Amino acid sequence: MSLMIDLHSHSNISDGMLSPVELIEHAAMHRVDVLALTDHDDTSGLKIAAIEAERWGLQLINGVEISVTWKKRTLHIVGLKINPDFPPLKAGLEKIRAGRHIRAEGMAAGLDKIGITGSLKGAYEYAKEGIISRTHFARFLVSTGYAKDNKSVFKNYLVKGKPGYFEHEWASLEDAVSWIVGSGGVAVIAHPGRYDLGRTNMLLLLEEFRALGGTAIEVVTGSHTVDQYVEFAKYAHQFGLKASQGSDYHGKGLSYMEMGRLPALPSNCEPVWQGWAEIDVAESNAE
Repeated sequence: MSLMIDLHSHSNISDGMLSPVELIEHAAMHRVDVLALTDHDDTSGLKIAAIEAERWGLQLINGVEISVTWKKRTLHIVGLKINPDFPPLKAGLEKIRAGRHIRAEGMAAGLDKIGITGSLKGAYEYAKEGIISRTHFARFLVSTGYAKDNKSVFKNYLVKGKPGYFEHEWASLEDAVSWIVGSGGVAVIAHPGRYDLGRTNMLLLLEEFRALGGTAIEVVTGSHTVDQYVEFAKYAHQFGLKASQGSDYHGKGLSYMEMGRLPALPSNCEPVWQGWAEIDVAESNAE
């Protein structure tokens, strides 16, 4: 019996809809055996998620998704099997979260200029106790009738060249990888198919990432097409990187893919989870 392994998901600690407890329950109900909670720039949901995962007999992997600026582009690096209490990681994430508030104020100012007022307060109402993100602005703009759905919000208001876009410098690739690896974790390039880097920059990114200590790349993920599974499996092989997979689940209506529906990695991939104790436990539980 093959395990359902999902190494990329979000709770409402960042921009997901479900609380960490609800997310674990949702994963268990969708027959996920091993789940990584990888909230954006925040690890505060991991402890409560671990308690709930034990209750459901689900293997939880401590994770995070770190916002990175590389060649003036925003990328995301997932950390798996991290120690959330590692001081440099804690301090780095805290700095990123402070930057998110500065960006949110800049986004709101841009929307104010075109007559969309109250967006900062509105976005924070969706963020609740978690970090503030563009998704929270999107929910506010949909709820107030400025757009029909999140996709059209991003296209018309929040991407480069649009009124709600605000240039922001995130962590460096070097810092993000060093925080993850220094904490005992594994650094993974998240959903590489979403970055539109072109072949030359993709090769440069993979070379630099590997040189810094990165060891894996998401091959199968919610936003990738079948052709991209094949493409990034080839890149993984070319650079000697392991392959990861994850739904990138955020909640109903906000996700590319439902939990429990991930296809298997291409057969030529070396799974990032090979040799993990959590996999042995999950296999034992599934017997």
